Amino acid sequence: MDEALPRSIETVVIGAGQAGLIMSWHLQRAGRPHVVLDRRETLGGGWQDRWDGFVLVTPNHRTELPGFPYDGADPDGFMARDVIAARVRSYADVIAAPVHPSTEVRRLRVPGGGGHRFRLETSDGPMDADTVIVATGPFHRPRIPAAAADLPSRITQLHSHDYRAVSQLPPGGVLVIGSGQTGVQLAEELREAGREVYLSVGHCGRVPRRYRGQDVFRWLRHLATRGAEFDAALPTVDQLPDQRMRFAGNPHLSGHHGGHDTNLRQMALDGIHLVGRFVSADGEHARFGADLAANLRFADDFFDMRFRTLIDTFVERAGIEAGPDNRAWPVFEPPEVTELDLAKVGISSVLWTTGYAPDYAWLELPILDDFGVPRHVRGISEVPGLTFIGLLWQRNLLSANLVGIDLDAEYLAATW
Repeated sequence: MDEALPRSIETVVIGAGQAGLIMSWHLQRAGRPHVVLDRRETLGGGWQDRWDGFVLVTPNHRTELPGFPYDGADPDGFMARDVIAARVRSYADVIAAPVHPSTEVRRLRVPGGGGHRFRLETSDGPMDADTVIVATGPFHRPRIPAAAADLPSRITQLHSHDYRAVSQLPPGGVLVIGSGQTGVQLAEELREAGREVYLSVGHCGRVPRRYRGQDVFRWLRHLATRGAEFDAALPTVDQLPDQRMRFAGNPHLSGHHGGHDTNLRQMALDGIHLVGRFVSADGEHARFGADLAANLRFADDFFDMRFRTLIDTFVERAGIEAGPDNRAWPVFEPPEVTELDLAKVGISSVLWTTGYAPDYAWLELPILDDFGVPRHVRGISEVPGLTFIGLLWQRNLLSANLVGIDLDAEYLAATW
C-alpha cells in the first residue's frame, strides 16, 4: 500500500505470507486496526524461495483461503511455485489487507513505562503497537551440518533454499542429503534430468498420495475439523512423546506429474542409489549410518502408525462410503552402503535438503525454549499481547500447512 507507515497502531502483523494475510482477514472482521509488515518487495510468501520446478504437495482444492475460495478448473491438481505465490499475492488485494512491503522488522521489544506495549524497530523507522502477531513462518535459516566443511573443495554444495534448477550444478552425479518432501522430489527431478543420483535417507515417514479413494489431504482435513466428533482427532502438540518430533521432516509425497507416491524402494528400483543417514566426510570419503533398512521400514510403517487407524475410525463412525485400502509397494531391499568414494562414483555436487533452523534474533524477549522457538500455548505466548501463527505444530501436524493455518487463526481471533 502507498500510505505511510503509522508510528503507532493497535496491532502489527509481522509477515505477509498466507498466515499473516489470513490473520489480517480475521482482524478486519473483528474491526481491529492493524498493519501487516513484510520484508519482501514482492508479496507471495516463502513460496518464492522454492526451486523452479516446485509444485505443491497440497491439492488445489486445499488452497482455499478465508474469503477467497478456490474456483479453478483443476481442484485435484497441484499448483506450481509461481501460481501459488501469485495466489497469495492476489489474496492480499482481494481482502484489501493493509500491507506495507519492503518493511523489515529488525527488533521487537517491550520498552517499559507507559504508552504502547511493544516497540518495533523497522527498516522504515520505529513504531509502537499494543499487540503483535508474528507470522514469519517456521523456515528461517537454511540448516547445513558442520561436516559440510569436510567435503572436498571441488564439490559444488547448495542448500535447497538456494537451488533453482539442475543447470546450476556442474556435470556429474548428485548426492542429495535429506529424504523429506523436498529431498525426494529433487532426487526424482534430478534423475529425470539424466543425473546419477544418490539419496541419503534419514528418519522420515511417508504418506500415500491417495488412501481409500481420496487424496490424503482430504482425510487430514476431515480429521482436523471433525475428527473430535468421532474420537478420531489428529494428535496435538502436547500429546507428542518427545517435543523434538515437532521438527521432523514433513512426510514425503509429491504433487509432480499430477501427484504420486514417493516410495523410496521404488525409487531405488528406478535407479536412484539409496544410502543411510549422512554421518561425516573426510575429503572424498563420505560416511553414512548403517541404518538404511531401518529408515526404510520406518517410512513404510509411518502412515499406519500415525494416521490409518484415525482415518478408518472416522470413515466408519461418520458413515462415509470409502474404497478399500489398496496400497502396495515393492519389497526390494537396497544394500547398506556406509561409505562412498565421491570421486570414484562421479559425484560432483551435494544438495542439502536438511531443512531450516529457527532465527528469532530480532525478538528481544526471553520467551525462546531450548530449541530456539517461542514458548506458547496454541500460539499465545507468555508475553501479554504477543502471539504467533504458522508455527510448526502450533496445534497439530497441519498448523504450518495451508490446510491448518486458518483453523489456528480462527482460534486466535476468537480467544485472544
